Amino acid sequence: MAKGLQGVSWTMLLLLCAIQELGSWAMHTAVEGPGLGQPGDPALLAGGRVKRGWVWNQFFVVEEYTGTEPLYVGKIHSDSDEGDGSIKYTISGEGAGTIFLIDEITGDIHATERLDREQKTFYTLRAQARDRQTDQLLEPESEFIIKVQDINDSEPRFLEGPYIGSVAELSPIGTSVMQVMASDADDPTYGSSARIVYSVLEGEQHFTVDSKTGVIRTAVADLDRETQDRYEVVIRATDMAGQLGGLSGSTTVTIVVTDVNDNPPRFPQKMYQFSIVETAPVGTAIGRVKAEDSDVGENTDMTYQVKDEEGVEMFRVTTDSNTQEAVISVQKPLDYESKKVHTVVVEALNKFVDPRFVDLGTFRDQTIVRVSVLDVDEPPEFRPPSNLMEVQEDAHVGSVVGVVTALDPDTANHPVRYAIDRSTDAERIFDIDANTGAIVTGKVLDRETAGWHNITVLAMEADNHSQVSRASLRIRILDVNDNPPELATPYEAAVCEDAKPGQLIQTISVVDRDEPQSGHRFYFTLAPEATNNHHFSLLDIKDNTAAVHTQRMGFNRQEQDVYLLPILVVDSGPPALSSTGTLTIRVCGCDSNGAIQSCNSTAYVVSATLSPGALIALLVCILILVVLVLLILTLKRHHKSHLTSEDDEDMRDNVIKYNDEGGGEQDTEAYDMSALRSLYDFSEIKGGDGCGGPGEGGLSGNPASELHALPQWVQSPDLDFSVFRDYICKKVEQADEDLSVPPYDSFQTYAFEGSDSPVPSLSSINTWSSGSEQDFSYLGVWGPRFRQLAALYAGRRGEEDSEES
Repeated sequence: MAKGLQGVSWTMLLLLCAIQELGSWAMHTAVEGPGLGQPGDPALLAGGRVKRGWVWNQFFVVEEYTGTEPLYVGKIHSDSDEGDGSIKYTISGEGAGTIFLIDEITGDIHATERLDREQKTFYTLRAQARDRQTDQLLEPESEFIIKVQDINDSEPRFLEGPYIGSVAELSPIGTSVMQVMASDADDPTYGSSARIVYSVLEGEQHFTVDSKTGVIRTAVADLDRETQDRYEVVIRATDMAGQLGGLSGSTTVTIVVTDVNDNPPRFPQKMYQFSIVETAPVGTAIGRVKAEDSDVGENTDMTYQVKDEEGVEMFRVTTDSNTQEAVISVQKPLDYESKKVHTVVVEALNKFVDPRFVDLGTFRDQTIVRVSVLDVDEPPEFRPPSNLMEVQEDAHVGSVVGVVTALDPDTANHPVRYAIDRSTDAERIFDIDANTGAIVTGKVLDRETAGWHNITVLAMEADNHSQVSRASLRIRILDVNDNPPELATPYEAAVCEDAKPGQLIQTISVVDRDEPQSGHRFYFTLAPEATNNHHFSLLDIKDNTAAVHTQRMGFNRQEQDVYLLPILVVDSGPPALSSTGTLTIRVCGCDSNGAIQSCNSTAYVVSATLSPGALIALLVCILILVVLVLLILTLKRHHKSHLTSEDDEDMRDNVIKYNDEGGGEQDTEAYDMSALRSLYDFSEIKGGDGCGGPGEGGLSGNPASELHALPQWVQSPDLDFSVFRDYICKKVEQADEDLSVPPYDSFQTYAFEGSDSPVPSLSSINTWSSGSEQDFSYLGVWGPRFRQLAALYAGRRGEEDSEES
């Protein structure tokens, strides 16, 4: 059908072009010079002859030409052309030589390519007429336009697709959903090729579309999202104003039905059952229930509440915002023995209700929740739960303070035993009877030390001590009058020597550690020992204070500078207790204004002349002097002890005990030889006996026997060791006389290596035979250390030489 219409269009266009061509021939004018001749041009000549020029009308070419031959567009012609072929026609510009070709002799223009108006609507070219022989312009170059004539070759297109719209469910008929628009590339100014109308191809049962504007509207009023939440609607756009032969295009529009709160919540079950132990603490979650709602989004938000009075008291319902569930929890402690089953009515209702749909019904629903309480073994309960007891502080040990009672709440009703948590009564001031719960005093009470006691009482099942209950008990100690009143401070007062009778000296007050319920009331009077006092008087002011006044005129501190006034204070009891305090009154010198200048010459003068800082400085100086004196005495004592040690020549530190074989005569590091050497002089040979006779327990009186006891060396007859013997005897006597001296000294004689040694002596001292060739005279020049060896060996060598001679 479309191809037939295109053929008719081509025929009409060709006839139109032929008529235009004939008209161009009929209306051609001769023009001379540049440009086209226009009516009224001054170039027009008299007699009706006009100048020569171009002859043509506007050119048109039909788009989408599908013929096999080039399409004739038109003809350019100069009125100077006589038809002899002497004029050459040429064109230049858009498409010249490619799309458009011209016959150089006739000026006919043909289109050689298929044109598309939607891509280019017109072409601008320039025409020239030249002399074929001389190639000179016969006509000035002139511009002309070839328009591409439109045909209905483009279908409408929906350029903004795919389309997605939405509409609320239950919307009334005619509710606008969205608008769709199609565009047509054909020429809107030529014919009806670009005139579009809209229609619904699919989905017309629920939606309509405006044929001119493309607005989609609802066709029914009962769109239900819960039944169908989206629709696919096909919209068609047709050009040629919908007439036969018009082209069309279509698009699919997705329409989403949005939710409104048109469905109430509904519980899937009319009864739910849960169980929980009776010891569950308050706040424990019992279970969850949920009402179903077909809506979505915030339309499903709901709240839950307990409707019956019993349920409101015992249970609490909250809404889980994430799952929209009702969370049932314990609000009050449960008791299996009191009630085993609880029935709770839970109601669910939408949080956001649309008033437009109230007539659809109530937007709430109810269900029943049965909660079964499970029995557990519970600890005893204190009854009644009073936590305050009172006892007099003078109560005897073992007195009953009060009785606590606890019962087993279980049906078995086990016997209960009582105890006191000793962490709260570490001093064991109170005891409790394990069977009866009677609390008695365990020690003497004193309210002034501790007026309140906080203890914890334990109650447990007799056969199951793990079931324990605790109760805090406060015991108040009631006061009894067991403390006498006392003066608040050790009062001291001062009176001027020129004081007048009745002058106030001191106001005194008292303190009492007791706290009677009716308050304190104290009475003041002078003690009996002060009845003969004529110097001062005491006045009870009746407000628990008393005033001391002078009773005579003038005092003389030279005669008496201090007065001691005993005051008797009595409380109101019962029983009434009293005590005596002493007020010290000093007689002082005062100026004319009554200001005290000095009291008993020593103390007040010091206090007036020396400040506390000066007293501290004075004490520091005295302390420094004492330290210096002690340091000097210590140094003197140390120096004296040093001299004494030198005088006594205490050699105890140089007496060394060897437990192994020594290093011989060359071993001089073990002890100081100079100390021993300084005690005697080998040049002085002394003889004598030992320190006492043989009967005195001294050393042997025969020195020869001692000397011969030394093996392997020959004792010179000139040596005498009496100086050692005398020194040792002197030390022994001193040690025997002083019983406080410990036995520091231990004298042992090492005369030989031992008779059992299998190794003979390697010392050269043993080589003293008559046949020896050794000469020991060089020992004399070795110094004092070898003086003794020189005397032994060099002297012995000389005797042998003399005997041989």
